[in-house]
Amino acid sequence: MTNRRTLTANVLVLAAIGVLAAIYFTPIWWVSLTAPNYPEEAFPDGIRINFHMNGVFNGCKKVESAEISEDEYLDCVHEMDTINHYVGMYPIAAGGVIERAFSPFLISMLAVMLLGFMFSNPLLRASVLSAGFAVLIGWMYLTYYGEEGLKYQNTGYTSALITSLDQDSEVEKRELTAGEALIARMQASLDQSSNKQPVTEKETKLSDKTNNINSLRISFEKDQERVTSSEREQWNGSGAQMLSWHYEMNLARYFNVQEEIQPLVKGMTTAADIVFWLLIAAMIFLVVVTFKTNSKMYWLLVIPSILLPLFFLIDYSAWLWWYGHTLNDMGAFSVKPFMPTVFGDGKVAQFTTHSYPALGFGLMILFSALLIVAANQRYKQFNIDK
Repeated sequence: MTNRRTLTANVLVLAAIGVLAAIYFTPIWWVSLTAPNYPEEAFPDGIRINFHMNGVFNGCKKVESAEISEDEYLDCVHEMDTINHYVGMYPIAAGGVIERAFSPFLISMLAVMLLGFMFSNPLLRASVLSAGFAVLIGWMYLTYYGEEGLKYQNTGYTSALITSLDQDSEVEKRELTAGEALIARMQASLDQSSNKQPVTEKETKLSDKTNNINSLRISFEKDQERVTSSEREQWNGSGAQMLSWHYEMNLARYFNVQEEIQPLVKGMTTAADIVFWLLIAAMIFLVVVTFKTNSKMYWLLVIPSILLPLFFLIDYSAWLWWYGHTLNDMGAFSVKPFMPTVFGDGKVAQFTTHSYPALGFGLMILFSALLIVAANQRYKQFNIDK
C-alpha cells in the first residue's frame, strides 16, 4: 500500500510539473475595454490584452469581413496604454516589473521543490534540491547580473519589453546605413544562390530574441545620448540594467516628471536586488529545513505550489490597486483614485471594463488540485509508516 501511495503521489507531481510548464506559456488572465467608439464589427473583443507570466501581450484579433480587411493586428497593448494615460494611469508595463523578470526563476524554483517533494529519502531529496537550486542560482545570476544576461531570458519576455515601448522588434526595419544595406543585399544573394535551407522553428525563435535584444540595445544607447557624458551608462545587456532602464522609460512615456520617476525607479531597482538574494536564501533554507521527512517543514516543498492561484490573484489585485491609486496629475482628465475591476465587468468613464481568467488560470487550478491529491497521498503514507 505504501509503494502504491508513493507511486500515485509521484505520478501526480510529475503531471503537475508538466502543467506548470504549460502555465508559463499560456495567458492567465485577460482584460478588455469596450466603448461605442470601438464598434464590435471592428473590435469583436474590444481592446483586449492577455496577461502571461512573462509579460502582457496583444489580445486583439485581425478582423476579416466584407466591410473590413486588416493587414496587421491592432496593437491593443499600445491602444490600452493610450486610453489609460488620459486619466493619468501609467503604462501597463509599469506593473509587475519584478514578477515578469523573475518569472522563469520562480517557476523553475517551484519545479525543483516539487521534484524534491517526490523523494522520501532525506539524502536523495537534499541532493536533488541542492543540484537543482545550484543550477538555478547560476542561471539566475548570469541572467540578472551577468554581461549580456538578456540572452538567457526567454523570447516572450524580450518581445513584451519591445511591445511595451511601442517599438519594432525587427532591427532590420530601422533605417540602414549604406554599408549595412550593401551587406544585406549580398547576404540575400548568397542565400539564394546557395539554396540555403529554411531555418528551423528553434533557430527562428533564437533569431527573434537576438533581434529583440539588439533593438533594445539600440534604444538604450540612443536614450543615453540625452544625459551628460559623466552620467552616461554603457550597455552591458544584463537583466538588472534592463529592468531599471525599461521601468524608467515606461514611467516617463507619457508623464516625464523626473522628480516623481526617479524615486520609483530607485525603489524598484532596490526591491529587485532584494528579491534576487531572498530567493537564494530561500533555496538554502529549504535544503536545510526539509532534510527530515517527518518535519513539518517538509510540506514547504509543496504548499507554495498549491497556493499558486491565490498568490497570482493577490499580486494581480495589488497591482490593479496601484494603477488606480497612482494616477499622475498630468492626465487629460481628473478622476478620483479607484480600484479597477479584478473579476467581472466594470465601468470607467465611457468605457466598460471586462476582466476574466484565461486558460492559464484554469491550468493553475488543475495544478493546485493535482498537488492537493498528491500531498494527501503522501500524508497518508507517512501516517502508515509511523
